[in-house]
Amino acid sequence: MTTETPAAAASEPLPLADVDLADLDHFTDGITPWRMFHTLRHEDPVHWQPEEAPNSGFWAVTRHADIARVDRDAETFTSTRFVNLEEVDDDQIKKRASILELDGVRHRALRSLIQRQFGASVINSYSDFLRGLTAKTLDAALAKGGFDFVADVSADFPINVLARLLDVPPEDNQQLIDWGNRIIGNTDPDYADVLLHSEESEKYRDLPFRSPASLEVFEYGRELARQRRGKDGTDLVSKLVNTTPRDGVPLSAQDFDNYFLLLVVAGNETTRHTITHSMLALLQHPEQLARLQEDPSLIPTAVEEFLRWASPVYHFRRTATRDVELGGKRIREGDKVVMWYASGNRDEEVFGNPYDFDVARENNDHVTFGKGSPHLCLGNLLARTEIRIMFEELIPRLAGIRLTGEVPRVRSNFVNGIKKLPVEVTLA
Repeated sequence: MTTETPAAAASEPLPLADVDLADLDHFTDGITPWRMFHTLRHEDPVHWQPEEAPNSGFWAVTRHADIARVDRDAETFTSTRFVNLEEVDDDQIKKRASILELDGVRHRALRSLIQRQFGASVINSYSDFLRGLTAKTLDAALAKGGFDFVADVSADFPINVLARLLDVPPEDNQQLIDWGNRIIGNTDPDYADVLLHSEESEKYRDLPFRSPASLEVFEYGRELARQRRGKDGTDLVSKLVNTTPRDGVPLSAQDFDNYFLLLVVAGNETTRHTITHSMLALLQHPEQLARLQEDPSLIPTAVEEFLRWASPVYHFRRTATRDVELGGKRIREGDKVVMWYASGNRDEEVFGNPYDFDVARENNDHVTFGKGSPHLCLGNLLARTEIRIMFEELIPRLAGIRLTGEVPRVRSNFVNGIKKLPVEVTLA
């Protein structure tokens, strides 16, 4: 059973020659990624990382300040050449670009379509719903005594919230979860229909993440759009199909497909993994769980530490639009520049004792949702609210909780995911 924590081993020396952020097998033990980031921040904070064909390599940006610089400067570091490591041609960009792969006026226009739905007034109005939903999720899971925390709690809860936002029936929840796993887990044999960069994936090169599951998501979203077009619904699908963007350019059918798929994936995966990592951290640091049990008023502060610690998305990519110097390195126009948010969240220049999990940490300037970016996560307030309510409801119910098995990770250098978290609980 895995008991070692990232804090115990993350700062152990790892030779720079052994660092390989492109090797996905380095990302399955919960330790090696942090060791690689530690080495890079101290020895080569803007590091050229070679990749195997068909990719051509990227600059790995690992310090908090440099990440913030790249994230803020969309003119120099553009999202329009795509935000994951896959290198795509102009034809693929035209077919696959979502709001993530847009900058400037069009990005702001598409973002504004649903921005209000993620604002404070709307999210705050969900509090009673979220608390009731949390209680229902926990009632079902905790009654079992022993269960998989991922399946029964951290995946179940966010997907029910997403179903509410999309106004789809709860019986579709498992399908939404499966789609997210298959699409985001496109480099993990346990999840992917077709592994990224396999010969078979060429057949799906024009689909998001090269995943055939994208076709199923498109079909599902198109039917929802057909049902809601021209009506006065307030759900996210209704807003997308019945609102004209601020720039006056209507959403094309392709724009809707890609926007809807992003909502299905982003609305579930990141919150799910943050909740899972947070629970694992509390298991590995029982003194921190005890602090929250003794003083529940710390939970809102703890949420920011949960987000820093979890870092559910390892990185996002940009592409240099001109030659530029960063961290003493000369970056050329067209080079991939990758912001390793997870590394920024352990930067010793910003966080005192960054490998300590501290639920009372103050001035927690993490970059989990981005840093000063036009692409700052649209759902960040919703995610914070979901996580806070989950632990406000869960922690008082626990007299004890222990890990009962291995904790397998998603084979990915994009999503920092946990597949299973087997636990046994005793109730207060």
